[in-house]
Amino acid sequence: MKILVAVDLPGASRAIIAYVKILASTCSGKVWLLHVAEPAPDFVGYEVDPIPMRNQTAKKYHEEHYQLQQLSQELCSAGINCTSLLIQGAIVETIINQANKLSIDMIIAGSHGKRVAMSLLLGSTSRDLLHKSSVPVLVIPLDGP
Repeated sequence: MKILVAVDLPGASRAIIAYVKILASTCSGKVWLLHVAEPAPDFVGYEVDPIPMRNQTAKKYHEEHYQLQQLSQELCSAGINCTSLLIQGAIVETIINQANKLSIDMIIAGSHGKRVAMSLLLGSTSRDLLHKSSVPVLVIPLDGP
C-alpha cells in the first residue's frame, strides 16, 4: 500500500506518526511524508529588504526540512520504507497532485477542528481533501481530550 502523509510543520502530530507506524507496518506500506511549504510572496513591498527576507525564508525552509527528515528517520528506524517531500505550493492542490503523481492508495492528514460548523469536526484542509481526493483520506483528530 502506498500512503501519503500530509504533515504540518512545526508541530507535526505524534498521533499521526504513531498511527502511520501501525498502519504501514501492518500492510507493508511505502510512506511518503509530505510537508507543503507556503508559497513565496509574489510581491515584496519597497519598505522590506529582499535579502533579509530571503534569508529568513531560507532559514524557515531549512528548519522545516530538518524536522521532516527527523520524522522520516523515525519511521525508517521502525522498519518503514519512508521518503520525505517538502514542496512549496497551495496545500490541498499540492497534496492531490502528489497523490496522483505517486499513485497513492491512501492519504493521511490531521485535523485540528478549530473552525465553525462542519469545520468544527474537520479542518478546512482535511475537508477539502475529502471533497477533492480520488483516493481514501484518513483524517486523524489532533486535539485530544
